[in-house]
Amino acid sequence: MSSYLKPLPVPSPETEPFWRAARAHHLSLPKCGDCAMVRFPPSGHCPACGGTAHEWVDLSGAGKVFSFVVYHRLYHKGWEGELPYVVAVIELAEGPRILSTLTGIAPGDVVCDMAVKVVFDDVTQDVSLPKFAPA
Repeated sequence: MSSYLKPLPVPSPETEPFWRAARAHHLSLPKCGDCAMVRFPPSGHCPACGGTAHEWVDLSGAGKVFSFVVYHRLYHKGWEGELPYVVAVIELAEGPRILSTLTGIAPGDVVCDMAVKVVFDDVTQDVSLPKFAPA
């Protein structure tokens, strides 16, 4: 794990609960206390109603591919040897969309609306990244 060469997240006060939950292999996001919207990215204000009250809720981890791109060009040395790879916009069952890596499937087999589920990649002792795989 110490040889991880890709960029690592730097949690902010708003995103720290998200990354703490990921370390425990939970997908967790804030849910508005006023309108009940589950939101990503985590923020202090609800984008739907402007409310500031929220609670962090664990999500099912289920979703579907909303959109995706296949990278064939190396933009960072951390991905050397992994080309091609898929980055997808995942529409979670609870509503929000999250950008993530798609794993466990050949890039040519990915299609929009395919069912996916969250998986966690323990890339360092302190960081687990949520990724998605076919359900």
